[in-house]
Amino acid sequence: MQDSSIEIGDFEASEADQLGVIFFDAVRKGATEFYNVEQRQAWVSKTPSGPNWASRLAAQKTVVARKAGLPVGFMTLDRDGYIDLAFVAPEHQRQGIGGNLYSRIEALARAANMARLHSQASYLVRGLFEQQGWELVQEQLIERAGITLTNFLMEKRLHDPVQRTNVAAKSEHS
Repeated sequence: MQDSSIEIGDFEASEADQLGVIFFDAVRKGATEFYNVEQRQAWVSKTPSGPNWASRLAAQKTVVARKAGLPVGFMTLDRDGYIDLAFVAPEHQRQGIGGNLYSRIEALARAANMARLHSQASYLVRGLFEQQGWELVQEQLIERAGITLTNFLMEKRLHDPVQRTNVAAKSEHS
């Protein structure tokens, strides 16, 4: 069910700490279905905040979902098409917010003429990405703080530059 009161916009530096809380809560409270307590604690040991966290968000294209002007989710995209962070506050999950954020990210990637999007997706975001036409490259076991977690290397090809060039060349000779 999509919430029409959600607005998607660009990241503002003043929101960095609020996004850290969303990240922390999404992992600690929103991922209980897929990851045990030890795994969630290893994934995020404390709420990210401060200048380093703000810099991490600012170094990528970060889009933010807001309800009544307050952040409820966010997603990032780097220059290589990598989606590093994709989180929605637990009380706002399964309401279409992740899909709205993703739509904006894919539109930005296409506008930048990126050939593909890729990510190391958690169980939480794997389903969303699959709904958007992503493919599973491989399941991965990663270690954080001595604890093993499962994530999924995934990608979505946006266009094939070689094929696109060939199509353009054919149309020029028609």
